[in-house]
Amino acid sequence: MRRSLKFLHTMGAIGLMGAMASLLVMLNAMPPVSDLTAYAAMRGAMGAIATWIFFPSLGLTLIAGLLAIALNRGFHNAGWAWLKAATGILVFESGFVGVLGPMQQEADLSAGALVGKVDPAMLAQTLGPERNTLWVLLAIATVNVVLGIWRPRLSRRPA
Repeated sequence: MRRSLKFLHTMGAIGLMGAMASLLVMLNAMPPVSDLTAYAAMRGAMGAIATWIFFPSLGLTLIAGLLAIALNRGFHNAGWAWLKAATGILVFESGFVGVLGPMQQEADLSAGALVGKVDPAMLAQTLGPERNTLWVLLAIATVNVVLGIWRPRLSRRPA
């Protein structure tokens, strides 16, 4: 069970960080809103990555990590494991609010603008915050990888 959880946690982290890196590249290559067809296509692709790669990878990483802590007695008093759990939950919540929601919403808005149901002036309002959120989450995910590999001796206060 321990190896299976480690494998799932690692695969989730690979997908999560890959999705974040892909989304950052796409944000930097974003066509202007004036080219509505290209903009809507890019936003649709970003919404799909957020929905089908980012979100499942995020869930898999968090669930496998928390199960690993719960099932491995050695992790119960390991400060590094609890720090990873805390930052993992932070990434999960921030991923919903700062990445998944805005990416899906912007994909829907741009598709609506393409068919004339949404004013194109409503588009591209979240580019900066999305980019900033992704950079912060990618940095936190990198710290979590570092903690998982080097496992520094961080002691937890006794209960």
